[in-house]
Amino acid sequence: MKNKVIPNIYQQAQKLATLTKEFILAGNIAKAKSCLQKAEDIFKLGSTEMKNAIVNVYVFSVTLFMEMHHYNIKQFLPKSLHSEYQKQIYSSGI
Repeated sequence: MKNKVIPNIYQQAQKLATLTKEFILAGNIAKAKSCLQKAEDIFKLGSTEMKNAIVNVYVFSVTLFMEMHHYNIKQFLPKSLHSEYQKQIYSSGI
């Protein structure tokens, strides 16, 4: 039996971020918002490590993409994720 590599929570957060960005590019906003809501749910209900993965990997990746493509971030992000995004902006001194 081969050893199966199980992706860690940070890899899973990146995979969800990639999927979200692909849906946005394809114009499938409903599915993108579904991914964003899934990330919001994980952030609200997950362990500390899960929350860190969502903030440091998912939110960072998705919002950077949105900024580069001039999407209205506030329109897309659920409340908690938007709050975390704002913390990232203000902590970086931008």
